[in-house]
Amino acid sequence: MTDSSKTAKVRQRKPEGPFSDELLDQILSQLKGNDAESLLGQTGLVAQLKKQLAERMLSAELGHHLRQEREQAEQDDPVNHRNGSTSKTVLTPEGALSLQIPRDRQATFDPVLVGKHQRRLPGFDDHVIGMYARGMSVREIQAHLLELYGHEVSPSLISAITDEVMAETQEWQSRPLDGMYPVVFFDALRLKIRDEGSVKNKAVYLALGVDASGRKDVLGLWIEQTEGSKFWLKVFNDLKTRGLQDILICVVDGLRGFPEAIEAVFPKAMIQTCIVHLIRNSLDYAGWKDRKLVAQALRPIYTAVSEEAAREELQAFAKGPWGLKYPSIVQSWTRAWEHVVPFFVFPPDIRRVIYTTNAIESLNMQLRKIIKTRGHFPNDESAIKLLWLALRNALNKSVRRAFDWKIAMNQFAILYGDRFTLAKS
Repeated sequence: MTDSSKTAKVRQRKPEGPFSDELLDQILSQLKGNDAESLLGQTGLVAQLKKQLAERMLSAELGHHLRQEREQAEQDDPVNHRNGSTSKTVLTPEGALSLQIPRDRQATFDPVLVGKHQRRLPGFDDHVIGMYARGMSVREIQAHLLELYGHEVSPSLISAITDEVMAETQEWQSRPLDGMYPVVFFDALRLKIRDEGSVKNKAVYLALGVDASGRKDVLGLWIEQTEGSKFWLKVFNDLKTRGLQDILICVVDGLRGFPEAIEAVFPKAMIQTCIVHLIRNSLDYAGWKDRKLVAQALRPIYTAVSEEAAREELQAFAKGPWGLKYPSIVQSWTRAWEHVVPFFVFPPDIRRVIYTTNAIESLNMQLRKIIKTRGHFPNDESAIKLLWLALRNALNKSVRRAFDWKIAMNQFAILYGDRFTLAKS
């Protein structure tokens, strides 16, 4: 194929987008430079094009409005006309945009593209909320917008934008739940929150449920306001009010007052100590160089085939070199043993579901990355708002199912019978 035929073939190729190459070439011919700033900068070609297109659309809106009025007007009615324009600056995700908003003489025109009292175009609020969800404070967002766009946005406007999320948060916190969850993991995050004039360390608890189909979802989050069983009683009553009737297995990490409250609201639920947390708590007692070897020595305990075999392995660990060197590890397992042993009743497939807490660990890791940049929160509401935004981003990424769920589901159905089928009704 000759060079000329190749060129002809390229010219005949259809453009990939909605605009022809000729039109794009005509627009680019107005470019006053050959750098990125001339094209994409605040005063570049793209910004000018956006301004011109927006004003053209506003002018077309007014023209349509005036034609409609003429068609509806009677012969002796005064006819409305254009009446100049008004300057208005609106905020967009790309920066401030100065527009000339056309007016009509009778002031009956209310544009759709940019409403009379509208100061932000669609997308700007999502941009601000996205920065807030990544852990940026109101002042940091204000400084970022000023640096990026050269336009100062008031802290009160940023707070108002993020406060709109609270309605969505409350709706999520009160949404209906399934009647039964085979496994629910409970875990806590520690936050510094200002309360009654002083900054306090408060616990924010997450409940991650695995439903009958193996889908994982965060059922809610709560900030601890009262001590022990009173707080957990409030949490469980909240879950029950939203439709949850039964939990087969609760996986927790030694939470005070939890057993008493769960027995009062979900008396059939089995409480299981989180094996992953127990291992990590054990490794806190060990020296840094010993941790890998200690973890290997603990493995025969929680992988034992039965409770009796696990008890023998714990005794062997206690008499071994690591148990003698770190007796606190043996004591921690002995104290938690009452809520460790239920684990050994289950077949391996259900054990893997209980043991594999990667989902909640991964979730907590993402949340901690966001909250670690904050010194403290001004109130409980701001903490919940930020955590929900972070959760929403994390939950939107993917929907994961529990490990080998099909096999585990059959085991649950055999072991629990009608209790497991409650969620299917």
